Amino acid sequence: MSGPQIPRRRLIAGALGGAGLAAAAGAAVGLDAGFGSRTTAPAAEPAGLASVPFHGVTQAGIVTSQQRQGAIVSFDSTVDSRDDLVELFKTITERARFLTTGGTPFDAGISAPPNDSGVLGPDVLPDRLTVTVGVGSSLFDQRYGLAAQKPARLKPMTMFPNDDLTPALCHGDISVQLCADNADTVVHALRDLARHTRGGMQIRWRADGFMSPSRPDGSPRNLMGFKDGTANPSTADISLMKKLVWVGKTATEPAWVSGGSYQVVRLIRMLVEFWDRVAISEQENMFGRRRDTGAPLDGNHELDNPNFAADPIGSAIPLTSHIRRANPRTPQTDASRMLRRPYNYDNGVDSVGNLDMGLLFICYQQDLVRQFEAVQTRLADEPLVDYISPYGGGYFYVLPGVRDSTDYLGRSMFSVRSEG
Repeated sequence: MSGPQIPRRRLIAGALGGAGLAAAAGAAVGLDAGFGSRTTAPAAEPAGLASVPFHGVTQAGIVTSQQRQGAIVSFDSTVDSRDDLVELFKTITERARFLTTGGTPFDAGISAPPNDSGVLGPDVLPDRLTVTVGVGSSLFDQRYGLAAQKPARLKPMTMFPNDDLTPALCHGDISVQLCADNADTVVHALRDLARHTRGGMQIRWRADGFMSPSRPDGSPRNLMGFKDGTANPSTADISLMKKLVWVGKTATEPAWVSGGSYQVVRLIRMLVEFWDRVAISEQENMFGRRRDTGAPLDGNHELDNPNFAADPIGSAIPLTSHIRRANPRTPQTDASRMLRRPYNYDNGVDSVGNLDMGLLFICYQQDLVRQFEAVQTRLADEPLVDYISPYGGGYFYVLPGVRDSTDYLGRSMFSVRSEG
C-alpha cells in the first residue's frame, strides 16, 4: 500500500473460550428480512454472555434495545489512498465482528506484546456490545474519489442560533458508536479498535455516556430530573422504522445507501447548578411535563398523549414548552419524528469549578432536514436554552449492515469507482 500500513488481525471469532461461551454466541437470533427487525439472545443468559447479532441488512445499535453504557467517537481518516481506506474499513469490520461475538484473543507468543488489553480478562465476552459505524461528509472530498457516492442529504452539522460550538469537537470522517451493558466493555472495544487501526484513523473527539435506570418506573431520566424518551417511536414497529429511520432505495440517493440511516450527534451541556435553583413549577412549564411522573401537564400518566388541540392558547401546557415545540402532534409534523437514543454524561468539573454534565444526544432518521433540523428549528429560543449549551457533535451516515462473513462495512460504497 502507498499509505501508512494498517495492522490487520484476522482473528477467528468462532474460537470461543469455553463451551458455555460458544453456546451463548450460537443462541443469538439473527436479522429478519425487513429493515430493523433485530432480536437479541434471551435475557436469561448469564451476565456478559448475551450478544447482539453482528451480521444483518442493517447495523446493530440503532433499533437494538438500548444498553446501559455508550460512547460516540469521531475519527479523522489518515490513509493516503482509496485502497488503504478499503483496508481500514475491512479492519474495523473484523474487529467489530470479533468483539461483538466474543472469544479468546490470539496468542502472539511470550516475546510479543499481548494481542489484547486484558481489560475483560483472558476471554472477551460480548456483553451485548454493538459497534455502529458511520461516515461524515468530509470523507467524500477529493482524497478517495468517493464524491459521487456521497449520500444525498449528508452535510456538515448545521450551527443553530443557540449553539456554542467548539470546532475541534465537531464533525469527522468516521463515527463509531459503541454500546454495551458495562462500561469496561465499551472501553475495551475502543482500545481494541484504536490499536488495530493505528495509522489508519485518528480520534478527533470522544464522548462517553450512561443510561439511568427507571426511577421509579417508566422512561429513564436525564440529568435535569425529567423522564427522557416518552414519545420515542417504537422500534418494534418495523413499518414505522422503515418510514422514519431506515433509508431505502430512492431516486435521489446512491444505490449503496439502502439499509443505512442518518445519524445526528449533539453534545449538550446542562447548566445544572443554575437549573437546580429554578422553581419546580417553572421547570415543568419549560418541559410541559410533571417531573415526578413524566405525565404531560394536562394528563395523569407518563404515556398520556397531550391534548394540544383542546388547549390552543397554552393554558395547561405553555405554547413555548419543549414537548409542544418538539412534537406538536399534528399531521403536518408527523413526518419529522425521529428515533432518539441518548445518554447522560458526567465529565466532572470545568476549569472554573462548575459541574460539567449533560446529554449525549444521538438520533437516527431518513432525512436530516425533514426530521432533526425541522425539530431543532421549532425549538429555537425555547425557554430551556438558558440552561443548556450545545457545544459539539456532527452529522454522519450510518452504513448498511454487514451481510455475512465475506462482507465488510462500506463494501457497496467502494464498489463504484469515481474521481469526484
